[in-house]
Amino acid sequence: MATHSFSLLSVQSLTSNSTNRQSDNNTFLTHKSRGTSFTGGKLLIRQPQNLNIFTIKRRSSTVATVAFSLPTAKSERAPSEKQPKWSARAIKAFAFAELEARKLKYPNTGTEALLMGILVEGSSSAAKFLRTNGVTLFKVRDEIVKLLGRSDMYYFSPEHPPLTKTAQKALDWAIDEKLKSGEGGEITVTHLALGIWSEKESAGHKIMSTLGFDDDKAKELTKFMDKDIEMLYN
Repeated sequence: MATHSFSLLSVQSLTSNSTNRQSDNNTFLTHKSRGTSFTGGKLLIRQPQNLNIFTIKRRSSTVATVAFSLPTAKSERAPSEKQPKWSARAIKAFAFAELEARKLKYPNTGTEALLMGILVEGSSSAAKFLRTNGVTLFKVRDEIVKLLGRSDMYYFSPEHPPLTKTAQKALDWAIDEKLKSGEGGEITVTHLALGIWSEKESAGHKIMSTLGFDDDKAKELTKFMDKDIEMLYN
């Protein structure tokens, strides 16, 4: 399976240290003052002759770059430069999907995790449409536990749980649909949601169906395929 990179590329951070030393004849360091102790004796207070002031550390801001692509099993589609890119919200939804799979301590990222990722990201038109039609994050989590059960409490998921076959097919369906359209632009969260729905035997599809999602609503959802958000102007 060919995999496009999805990672944060760290950029070098520069650190420079500088230490300032004050000379013995600096007036504010060589000032002498006299005071009286509570016993009545004279106290002679001397400032230290050699004083290391502060070590100043300056760090440049760290810059991260995200490759706007997700794993694919069809490397033969087209040259990478001609393949459509995933939208920023779709990338975030995928990252949240991996996180949700880890929270449930599942060994893989399945279609059910992709569905949760869409809802956790939450700002896309697809996520809003799903919530409006009864597919909410809390309901989806409950249905996942009912359908797939709980993981062993002592099991720890890998940092990036690999995709299940059906989850990979859902991603590939989204890419193929974008290519079939012949239109420019990005692959949106709506493509991802409909990709989950296209896998009839997947956990994600079964959960969406249980919560009242159907083919009619899927057709209605297609109107958001071109963009992730609706820009409203007064």
